[in-house]
Amino acid sequence: MTLQLLKTQLALGLFVFTCLGEARAAEPAFGKDILPVLQQNCVSCHITGEELGGLGLAPSLAYDQLVNADSQQSSMLRVKPGAPDESYLLHKLAGTHLDQGGTGGRMPLGLPALSDAQLEQLSQWIAAGAPNN
Repeated sequence: MTLQLLKTQLALGLFVFTCLGEARAAEPAFGKDILPVLQQNCVSCHITGEELGGLGLAPSLAYDQLVNADSQQSSMLRVKPGAPDESYLLHKLAGTHLDQGGTGGRMPLGLPALSDAQLEQLSQWIAAGAPNN
């Protein structure tokens, strides 16, 4: 193998490694990205889980109340890791929950809908396996 070929392969490898690292860094994190959205938009009505819908989103409860948790309004899981389209939370926030056999109104009830960017971030987090990071 020539020195030039080796340098080219190393440069290509470094480029790919850098790109993969940036892609991983761009994945939303529950604590840094998802929880703040829930705290800003949802926790005023969903604190302990005793509220309508049985969903508690206080920081100490939120992850366990969402991920692999049954919805009280649908046969879907609230968040099904790796499957945004099968996660009731996204449908409830996007207003497509009735199409999925759900009930009630779009969330957050009586407030502006989450932005497309926020919904996309939630979708990406779920698609990544909904890690507790």
